[in-house]
Amino acid sequence: MADVFDRATRSRNMAAIRGRHTKPELVVRRYLHSRGLRYRLHCSSLPGRPDLVFRRLRTVVFVNGCFWHQHAGCRFAVLPRSNAVFWRVKLRGNQLRDRRNAGRLRWAGWRVFTIWECDLSERSLARLFRAVTASSPPRRSRR
Repeated sequence: MADVFDRATRSRNMAAIRGRHTKPELVVRRYLHSRGLRYRLHCSSLPGRPDLVFRRLRTVVFVNGCFWHQHAGCRFAVLPRSNAVFWRVKLRGNQLRDRRNAGRLRWAGWRVFTIWECDLSERSLARLFRAVTASSPPRRSRR
């Protein structure tokens, strides 16, 4: 099926897609905040600028869009048919960057969690809450 927009309109639409404060991210933030968790947003000093950072727990959460991060097996992770080579390279690069950033964070001692936009049910949010609060890092002695 051909695109319903011309190139300029499609380009404007794609450029308007936000990377921060998206609806899925706001759902996760509201859920965790309502349960007493406090966090920092988009910490630029950490690899990948995680969406939520729990410094005391040494934990980060990424709220990924299924299309942009190509959630495996998801109905929203469909590769566009127009300009397919560009999109394949672009989206594969996003996946590689995500893996590289998660590895760097883990290597630095952070716990990394990813929640997908298609999986924002009450059950998955509760599972994320339990995972984030499950094990706190060892306390440092203060002298």
